[in-house]
Amino acid sequence: MNSRCGSPPDEPAGRAPAAPPVPVLRADDPGWTARAAALALRAPARAGRCRVVALEGRSGAGKTSLAGELAAALSCPVVHMDDLYPGWDGLAASVPLARDHVLEPLRRGADPRWPRYDWEREGYDGWAGVRVADRLVIEGCGAGAADLRPYLSLLLWVEAPRAERGRRLARRWDADLYAPHRARWARQEESYAAAHAPRAHADAVLDNTAPADPAP
Repeated sequence: MNSRCGSPPDEPAGRAPAAPPVPVLRADDPGWTARAAALALRAPARAGRCRVVALEGRSGAGKTSLAGELAAALSCPVVHMDDLYPGWDGLAASVPLARDHVLEPLRRGADPRWPRYDWEREGYDGWAGVRVADRLVIEGCGAGAADLRPYLSLLLWVEAPRAERGRRLARRWDADLYAPHRARWARQEESYAAAHAPRAHADAVLDNTAPADPAP
């Protein structure tokens, strides 16, 4: 309520009311995919007739595996931001690539098709693409950028503590390849978060605090 409508005495005049808290889903709850799918399907399609769900979060939060689970529940493909980054300094550059090659084609009724980056050769090598009906999951840091949010039906922020994220990164199959670039990538994530505030714009939080391989 604003002051013209009679603000409560303890609410400063002119201050917008606080936004309601976003739903919190727990990744260790077997029903989380059904709840997330229901949120997505209740939201309007914003990329043409396609409902796009984005999973955002820091490295090691568990976005990739959770995106696979949600895509299975939605019976749709997944686009990984890892396939769009043009190298280890490419987080910022991936945002217009996702917009122009994934989301804009969906808005026009076409399938996504993007330049494929070869991480071993450190350069582009042909094209990749995916067939999409009316649903798509996109995951990775950058998927919830300000330029991409107008196309999203649902933005999920995947939350995990720093220590647990570090343990997961150390257990990745490509941990040895990733390790020399870890601090470099973290700096890009910090800059990206400051510029785009994806956590603040999330429609729901997906709590992935539980260890990926809990002790028996």
